[in-house]
Amino acid sequence: MPFFKDLFKRLIHDDDYEPEDKPDKGFLKRSAKPYYGTVRPDPDFSASRDAVALQKAIETKGVDENTITEILARRTNAQRQEIKAAFQQNTGKDLVKALDLVVKSQYQDVVLALLMTPAEYDAHEIRKALKGLGTKEHVLNEILGTRSNQEINSLKTAFKDAYGEELEHDIDGDTRGHYQTALLNLCKGNRSEDDDIDDGLAKSEAKSLFEAGEKKLGTVSSVFIHILTSRSEAQLCKIFKQYEKFSTKGFAEAVENELSGDTEDCLMTLVKAAWNKPAYFAERLHLAMKGRGADHNTLIRIIVSRSEVDLKKILHEYKRLYGIMLQQDILEETRGDYERILLVLCGD
Repeated sequence: MPFFKDLFKRLIHDDDYEPEDKPDKGFLKRSAKPYYGTVRPDPDFSASRDAVALQKAIETKGVDENTITEILARRTNAQRQEIKAAFQQNTGKDLVKALDLVVKSQYQDVVLALLMTPAEYDAHEIRKALKGLGTKEHVLNEILGTRSNQEINSLKTAFKDAYGEELEHDIDGDTRGHYQTALLNLCKGNRSEDDDIDDGLAKSEAKSLFEAGEKKLGTVSSVFIHILTSRSEAQLCKIFKQYEKFSTKGFAEAVENELSGDTEDCLMTLVKAAWNKPAYFAERLHLAMKGRGADHNTLIRIIVSRSEVDLKKILHEYKRLYGIMLQQDILEETRGDYERILLVLCGD
């Protein structure tokens, strides 16, 4: 966590830096929304042709992983869903099950992740985080703290469809206290997404946060949770700036001093994602490959889930923050077909 907070402090006080994804309204009226994904639709797409090629790759002696990679990593998720349907129609078999039998290890994890819809994949990752040996809180924070309301509501539907349970029920059973409250607030999927900033409210809530934390003996965690889980990212950025009028420490340090444990980690995810979401993911990727043994689950999850969202921005932030391309670190930490499919997803 200290590295995470130090990074946020550097970003929020960088005079040449502005929060990401907050273009002015005039720009939005003049231009189509820019695309920052690394995976684009194949302009010459044929679901039937790809399904036939995959069938041949699966049935080839030794399996043709190169063909599998070139098809699945160079098609959008929508196109992959069409390929799944065409494969079922052509062969009478489920493509996911067919691939599951012939590919292995981390390469298998990437391939199966690519064949899920984004909502199914988020639901799958949250279920795994909740039901494994010990709750993996960082996964819950990452997904629930960075998805839009629509994405959260879609993943809740996918979770219920796949596992027959409400997501809130599972979170309620696996978490406790203020951390549980923060996650359940995010699960509502009704957080403000308004880019219009209320300056008066920002100043008022910055003061409320100061009085609930630094100014008070004992922290009123509920104030931090309510504001950070309900306000839009644009509004939160204004609150962070207003907070500096009440404190010499800055908001990141206030969170560090006033909160602890899983609650602190969850709320710091919201803080960082509000200020610069691509930098947040760049840091998560860096930490996943830092030290002894890579965190392959995080590496796969972020690259797959952001490949049609903002992976280009994440690649840029990674180079800016760490002075090395993400692809170079991937080359150091991975091997073989697993390495290749990640590099293709990064836009090799």
